[in-house]
Amino acid sequence: MSTANQIGAVPAAVDAAAFDAATAAVQAALAAGARYADARVVDRRHESITARDGDVRTLDQTASVGLGVRALVGSSWGFAALGDPAGDADARRTGARAAAIARASAAVPGPPMELVAVPPVQGGWSSTCLEDPFAVPLAEKAALLTGVTATMKAAGVAVAEALYQAWDTRTAFVSSEGARIGQHVVETGAGMHCLTMGDGETQRRSYPAFRGQYGTRGFELVREIDLPAHADRIAAECQELLTAPQCPSGDTTLVLGGEQMSLQVHESVGHAIELDRILGWEAAFAGTSWLDLSQLGSLRFGSELMNVTIDPTIPGALGSFGFDDEGTPAAARDAVREGVWVGVLAGRDSAAVAGLPYAGSVRADGWARLPMVRMTNVGLEPGPHTLEEMLAATDDGVYMEHNRSWSIDDRRLNFQFGCEIGWEVKDGQRGRMLKNPSYTGIGPRFWQSLDMLGGAAPGEWKAWGTPNCGKGQPGQTGHTGHGTAPARFSGVRVGVRG
Repeated sequence: MSTANQIGAVPAAVDAAAFDAATAAVQAALAAGARYADARVVDRRHESITARDGDVRTLDQTASVGLGVRALVGSSWGFAALGDPAGDADARRTGARAAAIARASAAVPGPPMELVAVPPVQGGWSSTCLEDPFAVPLAEKAALLTGVTATMKAAGVAVAEALYQAWDTRTAFVSSEGARIGQHVVETGAGMHCLTMGDGETQRRSYPAFRGQYGTRGFELVREIDLPAHADRIAAECQELLTAPQCPSGDTTLVLGGEQMSLQVHESVGHAIELDRILGWEAAFAGTSWLDLSQLGSLRFGSELMNVTIDPTIPGALGSFGFDDEGTPAAARDAVREGVWVGVLAGRDSAAVAGLPYAGSVRADGWARLPMVRMTNVGLEPGPHTLEEMLAATDDGVYMEHNRSWSIDDRRLNFQFGCEIGWEVKDGQRGRMLKNPSYTGIGPRFWQSLDMLGGAAPGEWKAWGTPNCGKGQPGQTGHTGHGTAPARFSGVRVGVRG
């Protein structure tokens, strides 16, 4: 399911001048009194196209390059950033400013901030890209999106939309410990959805996922998901939902599709195991976590079928990289093993505070943001069952697919999710379609009810990409991955109203 990243030479796409600027910034921060400093020069291009009802609605192409510097003085970090640095003089001023900010913050008494040791690496990493998305003609990309939306619109839906996005990010990282790392990452994705309206309600169907599918891959990913092959189907299902019966209310057996499981993992596991939340460092924007470090290694999070990994080495997954934004090499580790909570997403500083020996999960949304603990690929390992086996073993239940709405409390404990579509399951058979399916639960109680887990059939387990994970103030958008397969849970409250 995953392979270890190989440390290689600095990618040719990373400009040597970027390393010069990062080195000058680090040297200036040290000269200004920092005991540790690192700097990133990030050069990023982004392209997006949206279409609606057969026409292109937006085309956005942006590019930015800038320098971000961290400096550590005593107990405090300082961070400074500068767009389009003109030379080493600009870089040095930015490094000195980061140290000055750290020194001002350190005026508030506190114990010295320690960092978990990470061997400094000199090398680089590139994601695999078979077809450069930026080299594909705009006309071809636009024709794909307008074509599928025209197909859905012709089938009678009220609104049909499609989206394509791509990012090309080149990073030069230098630290005062001797790290010199270059990375070149290409990320691509696309998706489509349609809406129908009638009798005072709106129904939605999406493909291949609520937000589309994304990965650290090239345009080959867009070709593989084959939007045109699914446009007629999702339009027909969207219209059928208008006359489908409501999802019944009550406690029942719940089977979730793999895409919905990816959101379940993201919201109720991924955010909960972020160490800055657990320590109370991240609380203002989206809350903390119900987890207590004193229970690490002993807390029963879920059933024995629950094995969750933190793995940024999965080829092509959206949360994959060679090194995080602290220069820590990518490595796979357990977060939950046979239902027991055993690991967290950590940075060098938070891990040191918690007394843990590892970091590797710190990233920033570009050069102008301070790196922080973020999800990489947080996924549920495949289980011994197939979806068909789960349905066949269910006498009375509901099968739900594709996320439509989500709500979870600020401790990542109590949740309620709505899905786009459901089916009644009776006597081991998938029956009539159900509209407005929803379910609710409490994190550990829900995960302990996991009694069957898919992934045994080819293609059931997938690494789904989430390109819009929000966190932090100022807000940052993170790209995360979640490997999941269909799963079954017992005694779950479904058909939640209001």
